[in-house]
Amino acid sequence: MSNIIDTQIPIHEKYGGVVPEIASRNHIEAISRVTKRALEEAKITWEDIDAITPTYGPGLVGALLVGVSYAKALSFAIEKPLVGVNHIQGHIAANYITYPELQPPFICVMMSGGNTQIIMVKNYTEFEVLGKTRDDAIRRSF
Repeated sequence: MSNIIDTQIPIHEKYGGVVPEIASRNHIEAISRVTKRALEEAKITWEDIDAITPTYGPGLVGALLVGVSYAKALSFAIEKPLVGVNHIQGHIAANYITYPELQPPFICVMMSGGNTQIIMVKNYTEFEVLGKTRDDAIRRSF
């Protein structure tokens, strides 16, 4: 219903990669603003929300803590259930929004941050990692 992007690329470019502490601090600064803009763009209110679903990992621990902490507080404040989502599975599931005709089984190449995996998507809830990088994202090789 909305797709708000608040990029930190210009902040981290001068360091040659993501600096976890800087990323976490910028997540803190952006999360409320991004949430507000997402609701506005979607033309919905908190009453229209069924659940709060933060990603809990894998990823940068500090940034994940910001998101999970915000989600917990929000869930409590608006009295909606909190349902954690695996970051990688969330990326895979997002494809169903863009490509409604996409149905498992299929093979997915997942590249997000430091995570690069080749995944067999067996069904909507069952995944098998066929291969992955050991220490970094494949995107750095480009």
